[in-house]
Amino acid sequence: MNLIPFSFNGAEIRVITDEQGEPWFIAKDVADLLSYADTDQAIRVHCKAAKTCPVEMTGQVRHVKVIPERDLYRLVMRSQMPAAEAFEEWVVGEVLPSIRKTGSYHRPLSPAEQLLANAQLMVDVERRQRANEQALASVETRVAQVEHTRYFDSTPAGFESITGIRARVGLRHGIPPWVINEVMRELPYCPRPYGFVKNKHSEEGGRPYPVYATADVTRLFDRFVSECSHETEQFATHPDIKQGRFKLCRRKTL
Repeated sequence: MNLIPFSFNGAEIRVITDEQGEPWFIAKDVADLLSYADTDQAIRVHCKAAKTCPVEMTGQVRHVKVIPERDLYRLVMRSQMPAAEAFEEWVVGEVLPSIRKTGSYHRPLSPAEQLLANAQLMVDVERRQRANEQALASVETRVAQVEHTRYFDSTPAGFESITGIRARVGLRHGIPPWVINEVMRELPYCPRPYGFVKNKHSEEGGRPYPVYATADVTRLFDRFVSECSHETEQFATHPDIKQGRFKLCRRKTL
């Protein structure tokens, strides 16, 4: 596979092309640039088509995780980095056109192959248009959410932060903190934040933190627990928790 290095704001983003000329991005490069604290988990959770490929780097063949274009957009849309949208525009506007124009050499096409190539080009154009439309819709949704975001000086009555949720739900169901994080952020029916509480240290760079309705959180985890399958007395699995089994021990209801 052909390894092509690009640079975005000084960060290296490496891309390979497969036999069909389709780009695959080095997953860790993308996750690092988008400021994911745990890049391996981000790739495992968000990237549906990631695969391991042998790639020659600095004279050695290494096996690295690579992701297709659609998984790159998934990482972008879930990133909290302010420059994520600029990175997406850079990929769509510069990286992909450059790869498709100069990434590899092809012999002159026969008339039939030219027809197929033109058809594929139209498919690619439509695919990029759909991706751009989805990205635009995502941006518009974020803007609308920001415009309607509530901010509080302290946590309102009947609401709780993720720290409080971990403590309360952990005691209620015996679920470990990492599972609570997954449920709150990744499940299709997870609740949206009611608003954000201003951080007392915001002048020092502290970020506002979200708060959620306690009743909604309780219903969420009661439903989640009901969907779990117990494998042992204290461990269970859930179809939306991809990392495998986890501790689940029902305790006294608060």
